[in-house]
Amino acid sequence: MLDYIDRRLDDELTVDALSAVANFSKFHFHRQFSQHCGISVSRYIQFMRLKRAAYRLVFNPTAPIIDVALDSGFENPESFSRAFKAAFGQTPRAFRKTPNWAAWSERSRMRLPPDERTKEMDVKIINVAPILVATLEHRGAPALLNESVQRFIAWRKSSGLSPVSRCETYGVPYNDPNATPPEEFRFDICGAVTEAIPANEHSVITKTIPGGRCAMTVHVGSRDRIDESVYALYRHWLPESGEELRNFPVYFHYLNLDHDTPEHQHLTEIHLPLK
Repeated sequence: MLDYIDRRLDDELTVDALSAVANFSKFHFHRQFSQHCGISVSRYIQFMRLKRAAYRLVFNPTAPIIDVALDSGFENPESFSRAFKAAFGQTPRAFRKTPNWAAWSERSRMRLPPDERTKEMDVKIINVAPILVATLEHRGAPALLNESVQRFIAWRKSSGLSPVSRCETYGVPYNDPNATPPEEFRFDICGAVTEAIPANEHSVITKTIPGGRCAMTVHVGSRDRIDESVYALYRHWLPESGEELRNFPVYFHYLNLDHDTPEHQHLTEIHLPLK
């Protein structure tokens, strides 16, 4: 049901229609959804629309706020602003100008049931060539990762050395954010380049993602739930494969980065380095 909703955030999602899809009466659907997800279906729908709006406000700064409001299912910017501030503690305009990502992350945290379908993932073993990348090293709380993403985007735009339209984008998590103290979390934000980059005010440096054999699967949907696919690789695929891990962390290849793209259409290759 969560997948059904996420794919139709632009539709009019009534309880009557959703309960029919779930094959429950309206009363039982309300109760089952709330017990399963810990949140009412109406609040979940609004939350997902506001969360999408937050990314669009920051990463697509030319989108008019009124368009973001209407696309989020609100009749006017005023009602959108009230709901956004109640959810995230900032007005849409203030969030676009100076997003408090730490507060946003804390307020937007939602514990949802795991998606068991990741156990059925399609995994391929491929050979990857070494990749020279411009890298911004994020060090610190995962809640602040989007601040680092903004810095990397600013470097990309100002330098022109790794244009997102022509160069691939990668992410390298060195730790599990769910099992690492926030101050110890490490994540590299990377863009492919053709040569070493000069020193710069954004502290972007040159690194290489090593080549070699990798198990690769594609995560489809919200990147906030990519850990489910990663865990499935480690817990289900790897023990049954007979393969051994190489001394480099799992990494992500982001196939689409348009923040107007609905979350259910996000495509991310997960690469698990093998010996």
